[in-house]
Amino acid sequence: MFDTTQLIERAKTSKKHLALLNFGLARMIPFNKPHGFRIIEIGDDFVKVKIPYKRINFNHINGIHACALATASEYSTGLVLLNKLNVKEYRIIMQKMEMNYHYQGKMDVIVTYELTDQWLNEHIINPLKTEESVVVNCEVKSHDSEGNQLTTGNIFWQVKPWTKVKTKT
Repeated sequence: MFDTTQLIERAKTSKKHLALLNFGLARMIPFNKPHGFRIIEIGDDFVKVKIPYKRINFNHINGIHACALATASEYSTGLVLLNKLNVKEYRIIMQKMEMNYHYQGKMDVIVTYELTDQWLNEHIINPLKTEESVVVNCEVKSHDSEGNQLTTGNIFWQVKPWTKVKTKT
């Protein structure tokens, strides 16, 4: 099995390990592979994911397709949550997403998501001390290479301790 925890930690400071992380994630999440999403930077609290301006990501007017923007928004928020939470302790499942589109993407796009330890404790860790699960809204934004904001996404994730999960994996 591919150990993302250690690789993510190394990818924060190493271009070689960042390339390995991108390579591994493209194989772990085959749906995303054709889009060519790449993590261009990852830290303790954030990730920046690039959507390349290429044909497979185009809509009918040669702009970045709404679904590519939504998928990269889900991908980036999920990566940060998995990076911050212990994946052996918590299960995350996307519950729903809401996307607002502000501007047509006609070049490479960067999707950026960041959260703080304070937000994590306030919205996930502390509530899970008394609740079986929580649903959190992760607001994520995308910008083109010139800085135009293309989207604001609200990705809602259900977070639950594995000890509370009733279905078999």
